[in-house]
Amino acid sequence: MIRLEDTSGGAVAAAIAAERHRLGSPATGMVLTMLILASEEFQSDATAAAVSAAREHPMRIVTLIPRPGRMEPSLDADIAVGGDDGPGELAVLRLRGDLANHGNSVAIPLLLSDTPVVAFWPTSPPDSPASDPIGKHAQLRITDSATSADPETQLRSRFEGYTPGDVDLSWTRLTPWRSALAAAFDNVVPEVDSIDIAAGENDPSALLLGSWLQLRLRCESRISHTPDSELSSVNLITSLGNISLTRIDAHQAVLGKPGVPDATIGLPTPELAVLLSEELKHLNPDETYGAVLAAFGRS
Repeated sequence: MIRLEDTSGGAVAAAIAAERHRLGSPATGMVLTMLILASEEFQSDATAAAVSAAREHPMRIVTLIPRPGRMEPSLDADIAVGGDDGPGELAVLRLRGDLANHGNSVAIPLLLSDTPVVAFWPTSPPDSPASDPIGKHAQLRITDSATSADPETQLRSRFEGYTPGDVDLSWTRLTPWRSALAAAFDNVVPEVDSIDIAAGENDPSALLLGSWLQLRLRCESRISHTPDSELSSVNLITSLGNISLTRIDAHQAVLGKPGVPDATIGLPTPELAVLLSEELKHLNPDETYGAVLAAFGRS
């Protein structure tokens, strides 16, 4: 780890290039730049997840940590290139004093040319990520309503400020559920009369799942609250009997279908690094998420 104190964005970029040259690989080989905007409390987990995702998507990770206050404006940086943590490049930047309000000017010299930019707010995103000075640089803008004290209000804010290219990890967490429920309709497509979802109170993934199912199945969904903090079951009442998907632990669920024995299937709870890797596989706007968010926001 290289440490620079009272430095600048340009000096950080030069230090990364010098370290690349020292290691004998002046060509970066990075496929994107990820900008993480986080408080000190959340930056460690978010940065570690991005470093893990860089094993699959080599990237330059720039974590911006605002430290506002009355001290003189300054920038401190911790830099790592390659090594045991993966093939990527990492710069953790602490912006002190008035510089905390000008992360955009610090980030610009660190953006890799001719590669996509991804912005990630692990918590407290701007009302309109695409209009944010950092978000304006990004083709993909990732938020996470699950970290909010009021996820439902946060999701409605995501709807009001939505621009194609925005996505929320509460939607990404639904990928295993959506795949399993879609597979339940293989070989038979009964008419669904109603949808019952059980989840923790104000769980944002459950809210988005309800909107997705309503769009696809054209019937109303109901969410009942459980002591669990996360999505726990989905029950589709159909003309042929119930289709149910019930989580039994962090890795498995039971799928029930009319006329066949219940089956235990894999239903992993994705970690943050897995969620980021999934989103980085496709940097184009997620049209399904946009439609589901719109349906939720208008409900």
